[in-house]
Amino acid sequence: MIESGILHGRSVELLAGEIVEMSPETPLHYTTAKRGAKYLEELLSDKADVRFNGPITLADSEPEPDIAVVRLPESAYSDRHPNPQDIFWIIEVAKTSLKKDLEVKAAIYARAAIQEYWVLDLSAKQVIVFRNPQADKYIEECIIAEGTMTSLAFPDVLVSIKRLLS
Repeated sequence: MIESGILHGRSVELLAGEIVEMSPETPLHYTTAKRGAKYLEELLSDKADVRFNGPITLADSEPEPDIAVVRLPESAYSDRHPNPQDIFWIIEVAKTSLKKDLEVKAAIYARAAIQEYWVLDLSAKQVIVFRNPQADKYIEECIIAEGTMTSLAFPDVLVSIKRLLS
């Protein structure tokens, strides 16, 4: 549909088999996601490819997460988008989209067996971390509001909550 021009000029993503209009990004949302991606690129240099606002391909969805941390080399994605086997973890930045990110997208990512999913909650200034996907939900969920955290994929890399949320 994109190639044929049917969706020309529309900001949409495929979620659970449905074409869904994407919410317009606020300046705060965009800059938080962009800064977060740059910060993670610094931390994960030579360990992972950090993608900003790019699509990923799942069984029945093609969402465009704010940040996707995926396997190297970057050249692997010249003719395809990353799929679940390529993905270390996904990050969504949320304010107006919080409900969708916590419910709809969490279920989609869990169903795709994405091992880790973080939601940067801009209103509460906290990171909601989902781990251990089972069917269409994550078994583990924790909230981190300060200090540092690590990802499952890179337990030796400390990620500053303050830097992610600024």
